[in-house]
Amino acid sequence: MNHQLSLLVAAVLPLAMAAQVDIQYEAGVTANAGNSDLAPHYILANQGGTVTQQYGTQLHGALWHAMDTTIRLSWGAGIEAWGGWTSNATYYNNYYYVEEVTEGDHYVMHHYYPVGTENPQHPARVWLQQAYLEGKYRGVQLVLGAKRHESPMVDDRLSSGDLVWSQNARPLVGARAGFVNFQTIPLTRGWVQINGEVGYYKPGDNKWLEHHYNYWNHFITTGWWMNYKYLHLRSNPNKPLVVTLGMQAACQFGGNNVFYERGVEVRRVKQKADAEAFFKALIPGSGGSNKGDEFFEGNHLGTWDIRADYRLHGGHRLGAYHQHIWEDGSGIAWRNGFDGLWGLDYHAPTPGWVDGAVIEYLDLTNQSGPIHWAPGDHAGTPLTSEITGGDDYYNNYAFNGYQVRGMALGTPMAPGPIYNQDGYMRFVHTRVRAIHAAVTGHIGTQWQYRVMASRRAAWGTTLMPMTKATSTSLLAEAAYSPAWLNGLSIKAMLASDHGNLGLSEVSGQGATRNQKTNVGGLLSITYSGNFTIGKK
Repeated sequence: MNHQLSLLVAAVLPLAMAAQVDIQYEAGVTANAGNSDLAPHYILANQGGTVTQQYGTQLHGALWHAMDTTIRLSWGAGIEAWGGWTSNATYYNNYYYVEEVTEGDHYVMHHYYPVGTENPQHPARVWLQQAYLEGKYRGVQLVLGAKRHESPMVDDRLSSGDLVWSQNARPLVGARAGFVNFQTIPLTRGWVQINGEVGYYKPGDNKWLEHHYNYWNHFITTGWWMNYKYLHLRSNPNKPLVVTLGMQAACQFGGNNVFYERGVEVRRVKQKADAEAFFKALIPGSGGSNKGDEFFEGNHLGTWDIRADYRLHGGHRLGAYHQHIWEDGSGIAWRNGFDGLWGLDYHAPTPGWVDGAVIEYLDLTNQSGPIHWAPGDHAGTPLTSEITGGDDYYNNYAFNGYQVRGMALGTPMAPGPIYNQDGYMRFVHTRVRAIHAAVTGHIGTQWQYRVMASRRAAWGTTLMPMTKATSTSLLAEAAYSPAWLNGLSIKAMLASDHGNLGLSEVSGQGATRNQKTNVGGLLSITYSGNFTIGKK
């Protein structure tokens, strides 16, 4: 990231000195505290991976020049840094099971316990959250660096999270090209518009994985790449009813896999990251030579996206949407039932008692059925029938889950590896159901509120089913922007989790956990403004 920052400054300075440039800035301090090793769900989730621990006091600052999308040729750039002190969460090395649970003559599960070395970990004391340079010509743009990625389907502030790329993890470093907002397709007379992008990224989380992995069983994958793309078509936005259809798709590829059994390294695999792998990540085709990878190279995940918005009199807008998740051909063909995110939202044209509201239902339990059998994976088998089930969203045989620094890249309703203090680097729960609701609004001109609530239930994965785990999460947030000092904002959050899902304790891959309440609060003070540099 330091090398990227040097290139960014070298590229931006000549542009900034050549003409008058408006610069926006923000600086602030954030402090949080709670009663568990990690912050409650609604303080930790969808915050860009900035606040994760039980305690913390952090400073942040940002400078950016916004790209003007109303003119033909424009550019933008930005940098955001965080730093401070946070508490440790205790992870464990040398982790193994010590008890087998049976009922009568039937095996039920293993109970797992941490044995050996305690491994306290905390986020970096200083890091760059964003550092990017972007430019546009007409309706096409190019973005280089690490920039916050906004969902093309859901309200990032109120939603439980986009299923493919949410606001849950830190931005990835990469390059992407695409359209600047929706563009009208020629010869359609304004009735059809198109939007989309394609990019390649590096997560930059090798050190996090190496420091949190238990080096006992399973595997660790470092140095991987991600390809992300989406394409959406939209009907005439000037009509009362607007319909959006399209797809998002992501692919993890490349990287180095190191496998362990009881603390002993047993195998290393270097995944391909050559020009052919980059092409096959973009357009899935035949895979590589690695076992299980003969059909499609890398770990593919995506959604079919459907959205309808209706504009009422006065500018009020009602929306309904569905993200139908898929992992392979069975999901793309809708053979995984009602799996996906179903939502309704409302947005007001001006600030008021209710600015916006969302209610969502998430179901990830079908997963094309519990059984997967591909004859091509088992040379010489007499069983020639194929069953494409057992999808196990967000997990893959060659990658440490669909995550960055332990935080889910998709919906945070499925707890990411950051919660697995046994050092297991995959998702323990991918079979999840949840209902989520959120409301935000203004009280007068100086106060804003946000309230969120959810109820989750999970049953492990298709390969490792577990007994039901649940969690009820709540958030109350108030923000004060005083009229006597323009640019100052004071925000307070109070959140709680009650249940045994997503706890900051040893996950156990089958271990039973007691019900627990996790309560935490956050206070932040920020000041923002702008100034001008360069010549007129």
